[in-house]
Amino acid sequence: MFTGIVQAMGKIHAIAPRAEGVRIHVDTGRLALTDARVGDSIAVNGVCLTVVEFDAHRFAVDVSPETLRCTSLGRLAVGGRVNLELALRLGDRLGGHLVSGHVDGVGRIRSVRADGDCLRLRIEVPVELARYVSRKGSVCVDGVSLTVNAVEGATFEVQIIPHTREETLFGGYEPEDTVNIEVDLIARYLERLIADAKT
Repeated sequence: MFTGIVQAMGKIHAIAPRAEGVRIHVDTGRLALTDARVGDSIAVNGVCLTVVEFDAHRFAVDVSPETLRCTSLGRLAVGGRVNLELALRLGDRLGGHLVSGHVDGVGRIRSVRADGDCLRLRIEVPVELARYVSRKGSVCVDGVSLTVNAVEGATFEVQIIPHTREETLFGGYEPEDTVNIEVDLIARYLERLIADAKT
């Protein structure tokens, strides 16, 4: 589990094709891997991935064809930056909201505009995910826990404070960029429970 509080921005060092999928090597930036182990989970742009190699400044993850199809990771390029978060440990603060790292779909940024010293982004999600996004609810965008400010159809708005803009990828987003979307975990489970109760 994760919280959607990005701990560092990393940089793609290498992308190596495999028989199926790819192996991605990530420079960790200021993210410390002092207690990391092979098999640990790290969220890369909100996608929970398993560490298969690491040293003090870099780790590698294997990305399956399914993950490449369902997320924006297939669009990564060497030199590109990524949001990173280590998995929660028992007793860690839950600063954002509960995030599984299991991306529900890929959204598209429709607009970016200044709003005081903040940024306001309008993001469109696949129609089948829209019912899980609600005003003042939580959503995870490229691994960042955000509060939804407004919803209209399959489009929602979020406001990005200066700190988040500087410490995550949000400072560089432009219209038509794609982002990984994970809707609120509780909303997904509630829908299933209600559907089962009706049968």
